[in-house]
Amino acid sequence: MIRTAAIVSTGVGIPPQIRTNADLSKIVDTSDEWITTRTGIKERRIIADGLCTSDLGAEAAEQALKNAGIKPEEVNLIILATLSPDTITPSTACVVQHKIGAKQAAALDISAACSGFIYGVSLAKGAIVGGEAETVLVIGAEATSRFMDWHDRANCVLFGDAAGAVVMRPAYDGKGVLGTVLGADGAGAHLIAIEGGGSRLPASEKTIAEGKHFLKVKGGEVFKSGVRSMSGAVRDVLAKCGARKEDVALLIPHQANKRIIDAIVDSLEFPRRKSS
Repeated sequence: MIRTAAIVSTGVGIPPQIRTNADLSKIVDTSDEWITTRTGIKERRIIADGLCTSDLGAEAAEQALKNAGIKPEEVNLIILATLSPDTITPSTACVVQHKIGAKQAAALDISAACSGFIYGVSLAKGAIVGGEAETVLVIGAEATSRFMDWHDRANCVLFGDAAGAVVMRPAYDGKGVLGTVLGADGAGAHLIAIEGGGSRLPASEKTIAEGKHFLKVKGGEVFKSGVRSMSGAVRDVLAKCGARKEDVALLIPHQANKRIIDAIVDSLEFPRRKSS
């Protein structure tokens, strides 16, 4: 039998606090109509004071393990994708490992922004197929509100906080993850960035004063890049799996902007009723 990997359960970590478009209109010069028209977003979740990304990740991981009927000690590997880690080091995955009691698990973070979860699933599949792991937790967790300038009208409306997790285990007979396609474009590194705090711009009074520690997105360019790269990735992975778009029951893209999702679906000539 050919060994591959499958998602056997899911879990989520969702903060209870909601920040609506109406709430944001009290902070910056915006409105529900302006935000909804341009992004399709009506509200976002905000993490409570005193909590961090690892708390959301741990909540999602524990739920996924419970749903799979798996004990934390059975986990061999934790892969956590985030652009808003608790700290630069140690990895947020290591913190989650301790919080959920997965004492036998190796742990690492992936910094790949919106693509991070897909990278995680692909790496988990490789570890399982290669026999390096039997049970892998893949987590996508963000507390981007901690990196927001809430007076930046263009960016603060786009992001919120939450986590999702899946348990992956071996699968056979053509079941499980059929294929993944990964890519990157370093030429666009400036389009979504937190410039301050790394080795290029270490934290200082100057970087703080200039707002270099806030997440900044160049919306127009990201829109074009997102539509182009996502559409291409869908076509590539279908070809890799020997499938047609007509075979797909549901397309679930990770994009913060409804306009991007609609543009991708139109580019692929994919029925909107089959996208989410």
